[in-house]
Amino acid sequence: MLKVFLAEDEVVIRQGIKNTISWEKEGFEFVGDAGDGELAYPLIMKTQPDILITDIRMPFMDGLELSRLVRQKLPSIKILILSGYNDFEYARQAIEIGVTDYLLKPISSGQLLEAVKKVAGIILEEQEQKKLLEQYQSDMEESLNLERVKLFGELVDKTITIAEAVERGENLGLDFSAACYMVVVFSTFYTGDNHAYAEKRVRTEEEIRNFINRESGILLFERPVDGWFLVLKGENQKEIEDLLERFRAAVEEAGAREADIKYFGGIGETVMRLGDLRNSYTKASKAFAGRFFIDQNQMVTWSQVSDRNGAVGEEDLQIVDFSVNNKKLVEEFLKTGSEGEAEGFVEEYFELVGKQNYNSLLLRQYVAMDIYFSVVQFLRGLGKDGAKLPETFGDANKIAQVVAGVDTTKQYISQILTLAVSIRDTVSLDKYSEVIEGARKYIQENFSDDGISLNKVASQVGISPSYFSTIFRQECGQTFIDYLTKLRIEKACELLMCTNYRATEIADMAGYKDSHYFSYIFKKTMGCSPKKYRERRGGGGADEP
Repeated sequence: MLKVFLAEDEVVIRQGIKNTISWEKEGFEFVGDAGDGELAYPLIMKTQPDILITDIRMPFMDGLELSRLVRQKLPSIKILILSGYNDFEYARQAIEIGVTDYLLKPISSGQLLEAVKKVAGIILEEQEQKKLLEQYQSDMEESLNLERVKLFGELVDKTITIAEAVERGENLGLDFSAACYMVVVFSTFYTGDNHAYAEKRVRTEEEIRNFINRESGILLFERPVDGWFLVLKGENQKEIEDLLERFRAAVEEAGAREADIKYFGGIGETVMRLGDLRNSYTKASKAFAGRFFIDQNQMVTWSQVSDRNGAVGEEDLQIVDFSVNNKKLVEEFLKTGSEGEAEGFVEEYFELVGKQNYNSLLLRQYVAMDIYFSVVQFLRGLGKDGAKLPETFGDANKIAQVVAGVDTTKQYISQILTLAVSIRDTVSLDKYSEVIEGARKYIQENFSDDGISLNKVASQVGISPSYFSTIFRQECGQTFIDYLTKLRIEKACELLMCTNYRATEIADMAGYKDSHYFSYIFKKTMGCSPKKYRERRGGGGADEP
């Protein structure tokens, strides 16, 4: 029920409008009235009406000034001006303010009610359009995520100006305005069987995401494989730290509900400029790589990761067991690490070895050779030939050259790890072709179910939603929602042209319970309404929802 407020200084007119119109019977809630703008303003802020009826001439604060103030706070409110002064200047000012209608006194109750109902129709249409747009934006969230990830990448790579980032951010629903920023790289992990994994992990991540959505100081960006890049923003360091602690508490609470779900977060440094986000991101990524070396279910900074153990003493150099524990770390990285994490992993790996130890040329050569053969063995396990490594660093005989210095050794190891992960991802995409085909079959058989979603299909095939989104897009050449929408609209077109079902029935059969939303999507996709589309066959037979 739409709410109406009246501001009118003439008591007789005010009482007449208030009492002679059966507001509730006509579908309105009369929420208050006042004799001047000064008294009306706080009451309007309290009652939040949809429609304001105000006289233009009132003591203390006139109708035009009241309208200006109200429009600033309630931009969607509709205002009807009542005036006994047929003056063009008043009308001009009313138009500038954004007044919906300008009515001249005297006006009958019937005329006023007609004007109010006309305005109500405008409001209801706007609300319906807003609802449809919000639902559409929710459905298109996957595409928006891709644009957000692209923007984040350009920000940390410094390939975009801050002005461009802010403007594009606004278009994507991201507000970058703040005095300081911090990047957190975060992901959940699962230790149980593949099918139960999906449901439990989706539940946990949805709970954490709900917390993030309530916090205006956290901007979320999907990582290409798994997890999120989070940008925490605030007006000072303490505000950032408090926000981080709230996030940490929310993660711990969500994680505690599922014993098999683990999580890990890498915390970057706080920076004072959006243009310095790269510095925070670099530290966060390095810290996130620490998940291979320390216990999960925690969020740590890079300094906390690198300071966790003392270096191995010189006298213990002969008993350092690189062939067991450290080799397992490399194998785990090759299985679950990403290309961008190789450098951070290598830094942490060398910290584990100990500075006084990796300064030894003999040990650097041993480490490089050990990792080289681990990579070759891993690639062979994928059905790839280790000899396919680029010639510049693929020949084990050349290792003696690259290990001459600590930095060149690190660079060499980072290169071969990055290459191995890249090859792994290519093989994974090939392996998941069959999985994606199964997902497509499931979508084709269930597209009429309005409850089908990316999360639900990902759960069905046992893959995390973010990774499913990535491989589905690469395999099918379009996003999940684009694929689903195409199937639904194609079915709707077939039914419109080949049957006499009503449009509301066709909407339901195509997977849209809301027939208005069906029309909205159909028009966006086909460029015309369902009714107009059906008319192409030279007949009618269905109403347009």
